[in-house]
Amino acid sequence: MESPSKTAVLLDPYPIWLHAISSLLSRIDIDVIHTTRSPIEALDLVERSSPDVVVAELSAADDDLDGIGFVRQARARVPGVKVIVFSGYDDRQHIEAALGAGAVAYVVKTADPQDFASAVRQAFDHSIYFPAPRTGSPATVSAPLRESPGLTGRETEILKLVAEGYTNAQLARMLWLTEQTVKFHLSNVYRKLDVANRTEAGRWAQMHGLLNDAAA
Repeated sequence: MESPSKTAVLLDPYPIWLHAISSLLSRIDIDVIHTTRSPIEALDLVERSSPDVVVAELSAADDDLDGIGFVRQARARVPGVKVIVFSGYDDRQHIEAALGAGAVAYVVKTADPQDFASAVRQAFDHSIYFPAPRTGSPATVSAPLRESPGLTGRETEILKLVAEGYTNAQLARMLWLTEQTVKFHLSNVYRKLDVANRTEAGRWAQMHGLLNDAAA
């Protein structure tokens, strides 16, 4: 039987979350090769196994190493590894600290499983993903991306089509997606561009030259 093409190491202080994350990753063909509750042990596992992705909880800590320190050291020891922070914190301070340490994605623990799976996929597309907090303003997580929205290829494609006037139903048929998936991508676009609706998103696309062919 062919093994999954990507591997993962998980770090979380709570076994229930380690089990939940392992289950979610297995559904998108990522093989969880190690799980641990200790950042120091996780660093050793990362260095020895060179996984494709590490999912780490910020609150995991040893006496000499906290969650942010783990992210920084994991990236230093295995530069190619993708570190995704999976955290109960949704404030700007924690998000910026994680990104500054080298994380490629930050997912809050209130996110839906589909959000988490999308964050993992997008981590390999060289984008940064932020699910909207269940309570609180989306601006909290979109502000750092104002100058560099980091849209994925799919999000850019959907943004162009929305700016050209296509509805969600039309986009779903054109791109072979469900309407729910289209809405999911659009919510990411709005968040990354710091806009409130499709009209503002379309205006952004025009101002940034994404509609050169369509502009009159």
